[in-house]
Amino acid sequence: MPNRSFNLHLVSDSTGETLNSIARATLARFADPHVIHHRWSLVRSHLQLEQVLEGIKAEPGPVMFTLVDRSLRHSLEEVCQQLGVPCLSVLDPVMDLLQTQLGQQAREKRAAQYVLDADYFRRIDAMHYVLAHDDGQGVAGIEEADCVLVGVSRSSKTPTCFYLANRGIKAANVPIVPTSPLPEELENPPCPVIGLTIDVAALIDIRRHRLKIIGAGGVRQDTHDYVDHEAVKAEIQAARRLCTSHGWPVIDVTRRSIEETAATVLQLMEAWHARRNQGSAPRPGGIGA
Repeated sequence: MPNRSFNLHLVSDSTGETLNSIARATLARFADPHVIHHRWSLVRSHLQLEQVLEGIKAEPGPVMFTLVDRSLRHSLEEVCQQLGVPCLSVLDPVMDLLQTQLGQQAREKRAAQYVLDADYFRRIDAMHYVLAHDDGQGVAGIEEADCVLVGVSRSSKTPTCFYLANRGIKAANVPIVPTSPLPEELENPPCPVIGLTIDVAALIDIRRHRLKIIGAGGVRQDTHDYVDHEAVKAEIQAARRLCTSHGWPVIDVTRRSIEETAATVLQLMEAWHARRNQGSAPRPGGIGA
């Protein structure tokens, strides 16, 4: 039986990222859900809420919201009840649990996760760092890095670094190029170094697409080393041997999303610091797909 289409309204007094993430994560558990998303962000006044309510009346459907203002919440819930559409404050169950455990009431503070505090500026600083140390740039600044990602070209080093920067992690990335030695700074790195590897066929597909985008019309893609199967296979194998010889753990990103790769990087960073605190050197390792 085919899934019927329905409207889903996401109402937030902030950017709506929390709601978007929750909706995306939960809908991913269903097979081909036919959902029409209506995203209403920065809803902070009754005038703005009126526009939202008109939208819900015009295209009724379940409502998920994160609103701190009690009067706005009441108005939204009241209209949803009149329309007979489900209405859920997604953070309330978590908030109730934490209030019980902490023995205190949460502050009614809108968009508390986006305040301009030290954590916010740490993330901005990390973003600037990634921009300045992308693809082997600024290797002299590796001593300031929280971690370094190494790998062959197009193995998702850059997007992973940017994702980590949003978590406040200063991540440098250094390409492993067959004809070029690694920077001297990586001989005795002050932070975890983590290798990224990828399946040969998947990497060739990515590189072919890249060549097409940049307009490499004069390159015979079937024989060029950059996309030649045997050359790419040898390049990946050499990169893995290099990581193993240095005792750097390796993550196979072939079937991983950027978020999953970043989460694994964070785990390996924690393990590296734990071993360092215990006075033992990092050991070789690898994480498959």
